[in-house]
Amino acid sequence: MCTENTATIAPYLEPFTQGINKVHLDPAVRPVAKICQILAQHYYSKEDNLIKTTLTKTQQERIIETCFDYMINDEKVAAKAYSMVALFLFGKDFDWIHSELKIILDRDYPTQSAAFKARARIILKKMKKK
Repeated sequence: MCTENTATIAPYLEPFTQGINKVHLDPAVRPVAKICQILAQHYYSKEDNLIKTTLTKTQQERIIETCFDYMINDEKVAAKAYSMVALFLFGKDFDWIHSELKIILDRDYPTQSAAFKARARIILKKMKKK
C-alpha cells in the first residue's frame, strides 16, 4: 500500500514512528523496514509529495534509530537491506549517519550473506561518491 500511495500513511506517521522500536518479530520487522525505506525515498524524492511536508525531524530520528537497531541486531537480510537504504538517504541531512553506517557495513561485510554484501557494495559506492 505504501509503495503505491504514501499519502495513506501520512496521517499515521506519529503512531507508526512511536511504535516501530517495539516491533521485534521477524514477520513484522521486514515490512516495517520496507516502510522506513519508502518514507526515506519519498522524503528525498525530487517530486513534491505529502511525506516531504509531514515527516518531522523527530519522526526521522525514530526511523534512524530503528534502522540502526536492525543493522546491529540479528535481523534477516531484507530488514538490513531496507535499513541501509533508509540510513543512506537520511545521511544527507544527518552528517554522522554515513560514518556510522560505513563502520557497520565494513564490520559485518565478511560474515554476511551475498544479498547483504551486494546491497552494502552499492551503498558504500554511493557514499564514496558523496
